[in-house]
Amino acid sequence: MTEQLPASVYPARLEVDYPEQHDRVTTLFRVFLIIPIGILIGVLTAGASQTVYNQSGQVVRNSSGGIASGLFLATLLMIVFRKRYPRWWFDFALELARFGTRIGAYFALLTDQYPSTVEEQSVHLQFDYPDVERDLNRWLPLVKWLLAIPHFIVLFVLFVAAFFAVVIAWFAILFTGRYPRGLFDFVVGVGRWGLRVQAYATLLVTDRYPPFSLT
Repeated sequence: MTEQLPASVYPARLEVDYPEQHDRVTTLFRVFLIIPIGILIGVLTAGASQTVYNQSGQVVRNSSGGIASGLFLATLLMIVFRKRYPRWWFDFALELARFGTRIGAYFALLTDQYPSTVEEQSVHLQFDYPDVERDLNRWLPLVKWLLAIPHFIVLFVLFVAAFFAVVIAWFAILFTGRYPRGLFDFVVGVGRWGLRVQAYATLLVTDRYPPFSLT
């Protein structure tokens, strides 16, 4: 049975369990511990590039792409021309987003659990599967990236602020073993905001414009 959520609940949600205590040692070396899983997500999502030169040495073609851009373009074409969002397609995008978010949460010190490729762990991310005929406008994906520009500008500022919040939290954890709750909620809120924009503008799972909110 499908869970019925209030209409006010946005169809992309993120929650991270607040840990009462952090491991000082893994926090100290987090920037190094993240490298193996960072390489994995990089290999998984990196695009292939090809540069072609003519006889005089000038570049005549340069192309690149990756899973993220491929998912966006393929989903856009599927919605525009077929008005469909295959469930297996959606599930792949959801699991990839979950995996990337677990890595981001680990790097941002929100959790000490090393990111799993399978288990949810303490990072809870959910997208609602859209009813394309009812919930998605066929032509809106063509302009969503443009409509989301105000969010991109705000998110740039918020991500800079979140970076400094994580640095402060790093020192706080080393001295106290705790992530200040206010900083924790702010960093999670920035991630939640970014997730909603991603769901709207690139994953195209909803036509509801994202709220300008951290909660």
